[in-house]
Amino acid sequence: MKSKLIIGLLLLTMSCGQNKKTENTETMKTDTQTPFYWKSANVYFLLTDRFNNGNPDNDLVLERTEEPGKLRGFEGGDLKGVTKKINEGYFSDLGINALWMSPIVEQIHGGTDEGTGLTYGFHGYWAKDWTALDPNFGTKEDLKELVEAAHKKGIRVLLDAVINHTGPVTDVDPVWPDDWVRTGPVCNFDSYDNTVSCTLVENLPDILTESDENVELPSVLVEKWQKEGRYEKEMAELDAYFKRTGHPRAPRFYIMKWLADYITEYGIDGYRADTVKHTEEYVWQEFKKECDEAFNLYKQQNPEKVLDDTPFYLVGEVYNYGVSTGRLFDFGDRKVDYFDEAFESLINFEFKSDAHKSYEEVFSKYSSILENDLKEFGTLNYLSSHDDGSPFDAKREKPFRAANKLLLSPGTSQVYYGDESVRTLIVEGTEGDATLRSFMNWEDIATDAHTQKVLGHWQKLGKFRRDHPAVGAGKHQMITEAPYVFYRSFTDGDYKDLVVIGIDVPEGYKELSIGRVFADGDVLLDSFSGQEVTVKDGKVSFETPFGIVLLAKK
Repeated sequence: MKSKLIIGLLLLTMSCGQNKKTENTETMKTDTQTPFYWKSANVYFLLTDRFNNGNPDNDLVLERTEEPGKLRGFEGGDLKGVTKKINEGYFSDLGINALWMSPIVEQIHGGTDEGTGLTYGFHGYWAKDWTALDPNFGTKEDLKELVEAAHKKGIRVLLDAVINHTGPVTDVDPVWPDDWVRTGPVCNFDSYDNTVSCTLVENLPDILTESDENVELPSVLVEKWQKEGRYEKEMAELDAYFKRTGHPRAPRFYIMKWLADYITEYGIDGYRADTVKHTEEYVWQEFKKECDEAFNLYKQQNPEKVLDDTPFYLVGEVYNYGVSTGRLFDFGDRKVDYFDEAFESLINFEFKSDAHKSYEEVFSKYSSILENDLKEFGTLNYLSSHDDGSPFDAKREKPFRAANKLLLSPGTSQVYYGDESVRTLIVEGTEGDATLRSFMNWEDIATDAHTQKVLGHWQKLGKFRRDHPAVGAGKHQMITEAPYVFYRSFTDGDYKDLVVIGIDVPEGYKELSIGRVFADGDVLLDSFSGQEVTVKDGKVSFETPFGIVLLAKK
């Protein structure tokens, strides 16, 4: 049976770009049976250090003992803490079916003063060693347990890939050799070259991703691996990789190999790529190929752990990209298509502004774009994030409307940790983006009535979205303007999904026209209230205390 599965998976993965559900494929048993599509996924993004502390013993390591600026040091969150919430069902209750964590690779050991007080690499974007996990976050065994726990719940796992820079230079973290990195000039973003061939900010060495020259490992890594007793093993793996691929031993291919190892070793389901526009576009085409090959190898070696035939997911952060531009990003002097043989989706920086518009303006716009300009691709929508200083609702005054806009819009949704619990985004005494990165407010969830009400709203919408791919991937059509009622329809082979949703409808008794979407006599379930209702004369009539309805066949 195992050999048959491997043969089947080899055939299956020859078509990596198609997100189709094939029959007769044995897959891992999970807690959810709804087909999964990245285009309709409900992604939860968390900063690993700021979410949940599952192991206090790793809170203070690597002599990171100096007092940092406010919210600029490690706070104790770790992989075990995330796994604990997976097992408790926190994400499942929220309707999350994909989990994106900030980078977990080993960070620079020291800190740097950016004018905001000492900052350590708690956020994960200051890599020192791509082959190791940072001990503040946990161990490789912790990561293995996290991925297995998530997959058991039907939750995909995304890690964060940083290819374009190392961590800053500090008193204990030397600069990498000049055949690996450039240390200037600083980017001014007025052209393609002045965005790509430069350092993102001062003291953030930029990987020479354009180089095809063979380079030796940085001495800092050689000495580190020798001290840890794994130099020979790591070198043997690198030798085998470069022999197999024929790639030059250029900086970018070392990093791609190290990142691909997390796929073959742990079975992660995707990468969110950081600072995409600061690297040549062909780098991401190369990375896509490496990821696909690693994912296929993982499936071949672990057929019993395969969730389904969904391809590896690659979503890019092209800062300031918006869906209105379609497939192209404009540098001013050059336009680049990052979807071309690279990304399935890009983060949509436009959505937070669109969210101020009416529901129909937003929903019809995104449905049209995803049905036309981005038909073969997707968009990752968000309202707040770890580095966007202009979120949709900075003061958390509109948490219910935020949920409606994000979770009911076409496209993939990205919930930033604490969106669902009104975690504050304004922290007195912080500088810059630190205000966006407070620790998760678990105490409020446990004790505060308003927080619990908000969370309940996000949970209902999130679970409906997860259980009905039509919400994110379906075609949108308004039924009535007042009250606002619309439907979404989605078909993939034999799988069909159809939903009717009403927002800002009357509380109490309501009579809603649903046209011919469902037939007279059909029994529907309103997932928001839990009530059943029967279609009569193209309408549904029932009474609930809520101003929202989520209708689908039982």
